[in-house]
Amino acid sequence: MSASRTMGKEPNPTGKAVSSERYAKTVHAPEPDYFRPLLEIPPGTRDRMFGRLRRLYGEEAANGAMPELERILKVYYAHKPPELIERDKTFDPLERFTEKDVILITYGDLVRNEGEPPLHTLFKLCDTILSAVNTLHILPFFPSSSDRGFSIMDFETVDPHLGSWSDIEELDESRQLMFDGVFNHVSSKSSYFQGFLNGDPYLKDVFISYRSPDELTEEQRERIRRPRTSDILTRFQSINGPVYVWTTFSPDQIDLNFKSPDVLLRIIDILLLYIRHGADIIRLDAATYLWAEPGTSCASLEETHEIIKLFRDVLDLVAPGVALITETNVPHEENVSYFGNGHDEAHMVYNFALPPLILHTFYSEDSTALSEWAKGLEAPSKTTHFFNFLDSHDGFGLLGVRDILPQEAIDAMIRRAEEHGGLVSYRTSRHGVEVPYEINITLFSALNREDVGEDMDLQVKRLLAARSITLVLKGVPGVYLLGLIGKRNDVKAVMATRSNRAINRTILDYKTLMEAWNDPTNKLYRIRELGGYGIARMQHRAFHPVGPQKVLFLSPQVFAVLRSSPEGDEQILAIVNVTNRPCDLEVPLGETGRDEARWVDILSGKKWTADGGSLSLRLQPYDVTWIMPLADGVEEPDLKPPRWD
Repeated sequence: MSASRTMGKEPNPTGKAVSSERYAKTVHAPEPDYFRPLLEIPPGTRDRMFGRLRRLYGEEAANGAMPELERILKVYYAHKPPELIERDKTFDPLERFTEKDVILITYGDLVRNEGEPPLHTLFKLCDTILSAVNTLHILPFFPSSSDRGFSIMDFETVDPHLGSWSDIEELDESRQLMFDGVFNHVSSKSSYFQGFLNGDPYLKDVFISYRSPDELTEEQRERIRRPRTSDILTRFQSINGPVYVWTTFSPDQIDLNFKSPDVLLRIIDILLLYIRHGADIIRLDAATYLWAEPGTSCASLEETHEIIKLFRDVLDLVAPGVALITETNVPHEENVSYFGNGHDEAHMVYNFALPPLILHTFYSEDSTALSEWAKGLEAPSKTTHFFNFLDSHDGFGLLGVRDILPQEAIDAMIRRAEEHGGLVSYRTSRHGVEVPYEINITLFSALNREDVGEDMDLQVKRLLAARSITLVLKGVPGVYLLGLIGKRNDVKAVMATRSNRAINRTILDYKTLMEAWNDPTNKLYRIRELGGYGIARMQHRAFHPVGPQKVLFLSPQVFAVLRSSPEGDEQILAIVNVTNRPCDLEVPLGETGRDEARWVDILSGKKWTADGGSLSLRLQPYDVTWIMPLADGVEEPDLKPPRWD
């Protein structure tokens, strides 16, 4: 990701980790060095940060908070190694993300091997199954009381069942790391909340609390927008009697009160702690709900954007190579608002419209809606990007396509997913009605029914075809580990936990996984072709996130996008057949802006010659082809399919 990383390791076309001048450990010194000059904050930067505090809290409170913010920044900077400080001076934000970036989403213990900490096992996977990815998003790895890690008891400690900070830092030696900033809430079992219940005066404003549930009126409750059906207030017994606290997600997840400047300052301190331990990307979990204001929707408020912009100010000043990504499962137009003006808020946003759009495309065998949407997909600047994921640890969120697909198409998608064994989670609408919020299903099961007797090769082909779209769209691709290996629905886990999301959170055995990886008769062995796609992407600058894209409307049967390098010297036309039928295409060369007669598929090595100003292609069901022109006089390369070995 970051140009500030050098002398580390990155995946290469052989699938092995090799020495490189692109990445390096970003772990900071364990102790601050106050013999070096302290951080100097430029007057303009200080004024901007103070202005954000003033807009959030008023003049008086901002004057009280600003010295503490400056202290936190100076302490962080004293931990930063001089070589990182020097590299930051040459950091190029246009190269923050490149064609080499693929982000793997996983829990720290999704793969377990008897007798070793799960984070050690994850490190071992980096030379095999994870060799085609260069960034690991390790979902919350802190002590937690529920919600599979998202109900954090201690922000500063690695869950000892997973490993230690040393294990995290070891992973940083070979991969970039994304940490979760679960800053919306804490566990009810956390020392913070227990201290609040015990009447600690220093914690009285850390949470949003009421003496009576009636203090939050029915009208105020109706206006609140949230992704759950539970009550917004949860009753607890405190030293001073009953107390009702704000719980956006569950009774075990107590919202922090960002109306307190002390809460915001403490969270900034934690954010910088994560960077000291090697975080290259900070994922702001559920950022939509940071600021609660009764009488409003309590979602995506201006104050929330102001907080994220302050986080960005902090990173621009002391850690410019670190990126912020917002996880905001909301309608598309609201989602992209977290880019700010393209320079002052998130570097990257989750592309929440993409997963349900791809599901709709493969269910309907019609790429029209996806192509029309992708045609207008554009980030506001060259330094902001979409995170193009297809599946995750949660489900296929539906809010992202609320204003893109008609309701009947969304309803049809839900019915089809249920036929594939999927489940539906609900939220309470403004009018008190429960409405579908997300489809809970694994990617492989979403695409392939178990009761139709299809050939396994065709099912794998369909999986690879869907995944390939995330690799070619402008942005940075992401893949969830269970989706990567083609895991089916885990119905037993749902029954055991009574959680719909457990359907896609199966714990894997390391030895069994590696046996499947090396077994030519196993489904996973066939899925290894996907790694070849990732390696091919890494080899071609046409897939650089800054490079432009043009969606071609060749046929409803295919999704086609022309990608170009930022310098304009390389073009690749990526086409995928989204149907179970062969497709004959005519590609007018005028649509590509190229007039070369000879073209070659970088995935298969197959070659074509244009005739009469167009290319004639025949794609079999779910075929994927990435073709590039060959200039006249240039010898045809002897391309071999990229291997993920």
